[in-house]
Amino acid sequence: MALVAVAGLAFASASPSFAQGKGPAEVSVDELMKPTDLPDLAIGPKDAKVTIVEYASMTCPHCAHFSTEVFEPIKKKYIDTGKVRFIYREFPLDNLAAAVSMLARCAGNDKVFPLIETFYEKQADWAFANGSPVPKLFDIAKQAGFTQESFDKCLTDQKLLDQITAQRSRASDTFGVNATPTFFINGKRLQEAPSVEAFDKVLEPLLAAK
Repeated sequence: MALVAVAGLAFASASPSFAQGKGPAEVSVDELMKPTDLPDLAIGPKDAKVTIVEYASMTCPHCAHFSTEVFEPIKKKYIDTGKVRFIYREFPLDNLAAAVSMLARCAGNDKVFPLIETFYEKQADWAFANGSPVPKLFDIAKQAGFTQESFDKCLTDQKLLDQITAQRSRASDTFGVNATPTFFINGKRLQEAPSVEAFDKVLEPLLAAK
């Protein structure tokens, strides 16, 4: 098994930590929500009053912390109740993150978000352990229905890799994303570390506004 599709991929450096200060405080919502060749991974109603867009890397520890510790309370309070739409966009900081993003996309439909969450939950097992991460990634992918054939096919999908790479470039060039995770809430960048309290402070006034 080999990460054939990402073997030669190189990304400009970006900091795998909470993004603050360098990028614009606000971006155009129309531009942010403009459709691209890569369909958005989204949950929550399209007509929600508030939309959160997250740019994240699968190898980013801060992104994993958000996924495992912060996201579920926000989901229960705001997304499941129809108040907020959440969009997850890949911003891979390295080749391995790109490969894992590809696997999540290849899972398809209702398996995408659960697989993203599982990869984050087990990040320490595959992202920072000794030896090749591929067997560990395959073990996780099998739980989402992957076979050896579909696993290898996904990782050699050059079109998907190009789409994810283009999304990362657009986020950096157009919206000033320079670290992960970066959150935009109705176009405004979250300026604090992504805690439940930080989201409450921004979301509550937006939802209360007439």
